[in-house]
Amino acid sequence: MTTYPALVEPAAELSVDEVRRYSRHLIIPDVGMTGQKRMKNAKVLVIGAGGLGSPALLYLAAAGVGTIGIAEFDEVDESNLQRQIIHTQSDIGKSKAVSAKESIAEANPYVEVVLHETRLDNDNVMDVFRGYDLIVDGTDNFATRYMVNDAAYFLGIPYVWGSIYRFDGQASVFAPSMSDEAPCYRCLYPEPPPPGMVPSCAEGGVLGVLCAQIGSIQVNEAIKLIMGAGEPAIGQLVIYDALELEWRKLKVRKDPDCRLCGPNADVTGLIDYDAFCGAISEDAADAAAGSTISVTQLEQMLKEREAGTRKFTLVDVREVNEYEINKIPGSVLIPKGEFLNGNALEQMPADEQIVLHCKSGVRSAEALAVLKGAGFDDSVHVGGGVVAWVNQIDPSQPSY
Repeated sequence: MTTYPALVEPAAELSVDEVRRYSRHLIIPDVGMTGQKRMKNAKVLVIGAGGLGSPALLYLAAAGVGTIGIAEFDEVDESNLQRQIIHTQSDIGKSKAVSAKESIAEANPYVEVVLHETRLDNDNVMDVFRGYDLIVDGTDNFATRYMVNDAAYFLGIPYVWGSIYRFDGQASVFAPSMSDEAPCYRCLYPEPPPPGMVPSCAEGGVLGVLCAQIGSIQVNEAIKLIMGAGEPAIGQLVIYDALELEWRKLKVRKDPDCRLCGPNADVTGLIDYDAFCGAISEDAADAAAGSTISVTQLEQMLKEREAGTRKFTLVDVREVNEYEINKIPGSVLIPKGEFLNGNALEQMPADEQIVLHCKSGVRSAEALAVLKGAGFDDSVHVGGGVVAWVNQIDPSQPSY
């Protein structure tokens, strides 16, 4: 077993009330008074108060981590409550950071909470991270994950990473500052996936309880690092399949060619992470340029089609289960995958303009690139997708 020194020095003492509160920790030999004092002295930053951040924040607070930072800029939405258990019905519309702070205060009044109510970017990430012993990463997009990894590396701060999607979860600890053999996130994922290939949780969904399972693993690893107990998941990738109830652990080795932590690294500062990861592919961006319409334009086109003065085919490229939640009237469903494999092209009318839409406009842009490449030059897609339709045209429909 590979052991690592404790990340945090112990605090001077625990109060009588703290001893009572943490008594079930104190009687564990591997924790004891010293371990609990280390947690009291620890400063942990949690990025995001969402699916992973919710259980992580609650358990870090309950465990007695003395200072908890929350980096979060979003507001609580009703769709969050299926999994983001730190928020409740009365918090809808409230700052997630503030809502989380209030919940932590109820869970443990001995914890100091520091709020960073801002979107992390290259201009502020180093200042936000500086001063923390450890970072727990609950982000949900690749651009932010690479930025977190790089900033943590430059500052020498270890961080615990987690990822969730539908029924699958992953977790690991990236801590090159603690060992010359420890990999970073770029060692595991040297390049981001091609734009549009990996749906977000907002597009693909996530089982609510999976957030608790992976978020709890992250806290477990954070506590081990703080106390210097056990063998943290440095150089290990924990994989969980909730449907099969199967846990696996894979070895992750330091990449000798890593652009960040390798001997010949060429990433020596923060980069343009949006450009590095890409929101959509270059082909999709080219296709959408000059071929994007608004939902108000689409509404007028639908009225003209109903009046018989215009002909076009409106295609929804989302998945079947999404189509059952809400839809733009008059659309037909052909999922994006059918465009990517070419099957959808046989269903496209040759004598009508084709209008594509999805949830937000990303998937429809990818499908539009396929259509343009097949010669459907006058096809367009709807910017903002069904989200914009519900918000601007038909608020009677549910959003997701």
